[in-house]
Amino acid sequence: MSQSYSIKGLDHLEFYVGNAKQSASFYMRSFGFAQTAYRGLETGERKTTSYVLEQGEICFVLSSALSPDHEIAQSVTQHGDTIAIIALAVSDVPVAYRQAVERGAIGAIPPTEQEDQHGVLRYAAIRTFGDTLIKFIDRSNYSGTFAPGFVSRSLVPAQSMGLKHVDHVVGNVEMGAMEKWVEFFVKTLGFDVRMHFDDHTISTEYSALMSKVLENGGKTIININEPAVGRRKSQIQEYLDFHYGPGIQHLGLATEDIVQTVVQLRQAGVEFLPIPKTYYEGLEDWVEELHLPVEQLAELGILVDRDQDGYLLQLFTKPLGDRPTLFFEIIERHGSRGFGAGNFKSLFVALEREQATRGNL
Repeated sequence: MSQSYSIKGLDHLEFYVGNAKQSASFYMRSFGFAQTAYRGLETGERKTTSYVLEQGEICFVLSSALSPDHEIAQSVTQHGDTIAIIALAVSDVPVAYRQAVERGAIGAIPPTEQEDQHGVLRYAAIRTFGDTLIKFIDRSNYSGTFAPGFVSRSLVPAQSMGLKHVDHVVGNVEMGAMEKWVEFFVKTLGFDVRMHFDDHTISTEYSALMSKVLENGGKTIININEPAVGRRKSQIQEYLDFHYGPGIQHLGLATEDIVQTVVQLRQAGVEFLPIPKTYYEGLEDWVEELHLPVEQLAELGILVDRDQDGYLLQLFTKPLGDRPTLFFEIIERHGSRGFGAGNFKSLFVALEREQATRGNL
């Protein structure tokens, strides 16, 4: 697709949460994020409070409403804590917005400029699946702290967890809607379909899903999942039921030393999906090349997969809140550009075991 602007990559992800101050403390303490900026009552903002958290190239914004009728409060009532905005850095906000709308996107925020003594920040937004927004941001003429209205903060956690960047973003949509949203990203934003997993690839005795991987120039990867027909409720349908609609299911967060990262995360209290010990019985033949003992992988619950390009190591947290919705994946890549297809069976079994404890299988 021809376009006269470029998507440079992911700028940030904005979470709508019930209590941004407490959420910021959780992500700092449990995941090693530093708090770098703030906007709220003390800065003159009367409607919302926002905390900016950073680690490596990852940037999260945690926002809460200060009144019950605000859209953030309404979002939290419906969805619980959720990732509401995927912000993409672009070279030209007005062109990105105009082209997306001309190609069928629904506008949410028209091209807007915010200015202070540090320059001009430009942004706009369109709607995508569920209540999720895609935001276009151009910081080329802005040198201030995150955005106008924010003040700088420097609250550093006890230790960084070694998280480097967002590897991928995964969205869940209702059954039959995946193709529609894949076409949306291809047509309106210029993404390419890189991989497709069907319900034969990702299934167990009880449940299945279908998934497509979308990529924009290798800079931003978004996966779209939908449930497939199974004997019981899939993990995707459980998400849709408790999120009350489509949304972001999980983020893949990249590290260069998954063992050290996971050890630190576990020490900080992060809970991961328990993986059946039988998974590790067949790994001895080839994981020696990883220079990681199988016993250590099993102890930490780390999954291993390989393809023609190399291998990857991955594992998944339990849901981050009370609702079985948003969670994180920790991933370390060594050449492989896949998503652990060889692990889908084991992962699904682990997920279904957790669903059963919640009475949702």
